[in-house]
Amino acid sequence: MGSCSGVVSMAFMACLVINSLVFVAHGADFYQDFDLTWGDKRGKIFNGGKLLSLSLDRVSGSGFQSKKDYLFGRIDMQLKLVAGNSAGTVTAYYLSSQGPTHDEIDFEFLGNLSGDPYILHTNVFTQGKGNREQQFYLWFDPTRNFHTYSIIWKPQHIIFLVDNIPIRVFKNAEAIGVPFPKSQPMRIYSSLWNADDWATRGGLVKTDWTKAPFTAYYRNFNAKACVWSGTGSSCATTKSVSDGVWETNGLDAPGRRRLRWVQKYFMIYNYCTDLKRFPQGAPAECHHRF
Repeated sequence: MGSCSGVVSMAFMACLVINSLVFVAHGADFYQDFDLTWGDKRGKIFNGGKLLSLSLDRVSGSGFQSKKDYLFGRIDMQLKLVAGNSAGTVTAYYLSSQGPTHDEIDFEFLGNLSGDPYILHTNVFTQGKGNREQQFYLWFDPTRNFHTYSIIWKPQHIIFLVDNIPIRVFKNAEAIGVPFPKSQPMRIYSSLWNADDWATRGGLVKTDWTKAPFTAYYRNFNAKACVWSGTGSSCATTKSVSDGVWETNGLDAPGRRRLRWVQKYFMIYNYCTDLKRFPQGAPAECHHRF
């Protein structure tokens, strides 16, 4: 563990943060990495810890959370969503800290009638404030097979990815007064719950409980991230980081092309272009290009 002696003010705080982190990179063992937190046995871990399921019925949904808190890194999870008529259901997969000024990085999958596409809803909360929604259709059926949903969280930016294709970038715009999540460690959460008051066509389509239980599946969790703990070494100098997790650069040219492709053909809502919602002009971060 490094020393913070002789360092003062903000630099001292930064040094404390660095020395409270331990780098981890490993594959999934849901018994080891997560706790089933609610749902009265509607959440299950099986296949020797390699597979997890959440279920929803008329009585309750279910959820889980990571045992560890993370501060920066890359989080990957493979999901297979509720099949068939999933209208009214929401499968949420996100990072979040706690408290009224919490930070949060969200994937939410809004169910739909059989044959109609899921909506992937994304949001970023900073210091308790969200309202930064972007929504997408997917270019595949997310109920037929497992697909990988990833969050890259660095001090410079947050990148949302689907099967390693970037769909959204939220850049650090503190220079123009926009808070950015960089000081609150976050846990990983997921839940499957009934939200038929708003999830499908604004609440017009209700959950069909004759199709219950609704079940979503998870596998291949991977964290290349820093675990928040009382002791540890600096992640910034960890030799095992070989895939650019701690580099400051953003998307390369192919990544920017893929991002533009997704946003051109699959984005269905962007708060930055919602003039009815923001008649005085889009929020400041909307002008901060990737």
